[in-house]
This record gives sequence, C-alpha cells and structure tokens, in this order.
Amino acid sequence: MKPKLLNQIPLTVLLALLFPLWLSTAKTTAQQPPSQAQIKAVDSIGFTVRDVELSVEFFSKVLSFEKVSDTEVTGEDYEHLQGVFGLRMRVVRMRLGSEFIELTEYLAPRGRPVPVDSRSNDQWFQHIAIITSDMERAYQWLRKNKVEHASTGPQTLPDWNKNAGGIKAFYFKDPDGHALELLQFPEGKGDEKWHRLAREDAGKLFLGIDHTAIVVRDTDASLKFYRDTLGMRVAGESENYGPEQERLNNVFGARLRITGLRAPYLNAGPGIEFLEYLAPRDGRLTPADQKANDLTHWQTKLLTDDAEFVTARLRENKFSFISSGLVQFTEPVLGFKRSLLVRDPDAHAMQLIER
Repeated sequence: MKPKLLNQIPLTVLLALLFPLWLSTAKTTAQQPPSQAQIKAVDSIGFTVRDVELSVEFFSKVLSFEKVSDTEVTGEDYEHLQGVFGLRMRVVRMRLGSEFIELTEYLAPRGRPVPVDSRSNDQWFQHIAIITSDMERAYQWLRKNKVEHASTGPQTLPDWNKNAGGIKAFYFKDPDGHALELLQFPEGKGDEKWHRLAREDAGKLFLGIDHTAIVVRDTDASLKFYRDTLGMRVAGESENYGPEQERLNNVFGARLRITGLRAPYLNAGPGIEFLEYLAPRDGRLTPADQKANDLTHWQTKLLTDDAEFVTARLRENKFSFISSGLVQFTEPVLGFKRSLLVRDPDAHAMQLIER
C-alpha cells in the first residue's frame, strides 16, 4: 500500500487492518522469556571458610541454620572449575527457612585470611542479609554469643527515606570475619513472605535470607552483567545516607546508591543487592591475585537450564572467567552436571550451574 493512500482509508478500517498485527506482536512479546540467558534462580550463597566444623557450629547454634549435606571433593574437574590446582574441598550446605548457604573449606591448598582492616566499602565486601522477627531480641542473643560487631549496634533507617525508612539493620561477623547482616522490615516494606513467617511462628527468631549484598563501583556497569547479560530484574532502588547509615556500615560519611535485583521468576531464591558508595570513594579494589581458597572469596550460585548458552553470552561480552571454561562433571556429587565460575565487573564470583 502506497503511503499517500493511507489518508484516504477510514480510521476504523485502518485499525481493523492493524489490530491483528499488533495483537500477534503483543502475544509474542508476552511469551518471550525474561532473558535469553534463562537464569532461573539464585540457588545459594557460598563462601570459603578456615574450619568448616567451627563455621557449622556458629551458623547452626547462633543463627539456627540446619546442616543439609556434607561432601568432600577433589580432582581435575574441580581444579578447572575453581581455578585452584591440587585442591581438596569439603563443602557443607546449610538451610535457613527456604534459603541455602554453602561453606567451603579448602583442606588443600590453604588460602589467605580476610584482611583484619576490611571495611564495608572495600570492593571484596559481600554479606548475606538474615531476616529476624525481632531485632532487639536477636541483637541480645548475638551479644550473648559474643559475635564481633561491624556496626556500632542495630540501626533504624529514618522515615524521610521513602524506600528504606523504618528498616532495622545490624552488621556483624562470623568467626572468619565474613560480614553478615540482620534485617527486620516494618509493615509495608520487604517481601510479604517475611511478615507471614513472623506471624505464623512468633517464637522463631531467624527466618531466612533475603539477599546477598555486594559493593560495586558503578551500578550501570554492574547492570550490564546482571540484568543485560544474565537476565536478572531490578526489584528496588534507594539512596541511603545520614548518621544511621554511617553507623550501620561503620563508614564515616557513607552515602550509598542501593539497587536490588531478583531472578526473573517468582520464588527464585535470595536477591542480589548492589552497594555503590557515592561517598567515600576510597574503598580498596579486590586483589588481582585473589583465589577461590582465600577467605575473601564468595561465590553465588545461579541456576540455569542452558549453561552453554550463558557461557557463550559471557564470552561475547568479554567478562573474566575463573574457570578454564564450562566444566562437565561425570559424577555430579555437588548437585550440578555443568558449571562455570565467572567474575562480575568488580571481581565478585558468580557460579553458573546446570543440574
């Protein structure tokens, strides 16, 4: 049809001609998956520990985690996956509510400890946010168990902050110096799941893991990795500052751009939260020679149905691999048959797994 004839067609006729095409396009768009990468869920959050028995005791007795599995692995496949030669790993999987962590002890070779002067704005910073039903009671329980403070004490974020006002939070550390967070949402904030669980079992102090938080230098650069390449969705944003935030992070003058992401499907595990320090900008970079057996190493497991396709997307976008490539396991004793470890733009490790 020639463009000059369009003006001669009645509007009702033109709409009748175009509507089927629009409807077909809308249906196709609605049926498309959230991302070509098909990241289905955040399976678990893991980190390297010095003594797995000590860590299991801490997480079970102090924070109510339940031990699910205890597996020892060695061999060439795991060396290629983790980028550590001659390794022997003991991996313990633990659950709190419906979320999981994995504690990995390198029986060989041993790595380096967490630097004693680590701060919350250093690039290697990562934590898990554990939901509590009662911040005051939980804090007293942690004090009784002599946990190491990272915050000066529990902080309630101010009401002027529309997205974060009323949230109670506290940073502390595990026996190896890994950062952990206690979090309590007021009514109307956070996932409704946490409010429901608190109502169903008022006596339960620790309910589950809401997210893992990572320090990033540039939110937009990180979104290119997590959203544009892996297909995660942005779930919330805020800008936090003021004395409460400074004492929570224990960083003077802290001003943060915070972005929360989730896997693109419902009930798909904990979120991943960006902490971009707009000020101060003096956080240290992750050491270039960091290895998976160092205690600063965390690895967040992301579940996919097509690890080969995700690997190709990551290579195409020139992200840095820890693994030698996509590793195939003849005996998937850790629950996956193919896996890959890759670094995000700030050197945080993400483990892609295909079951």
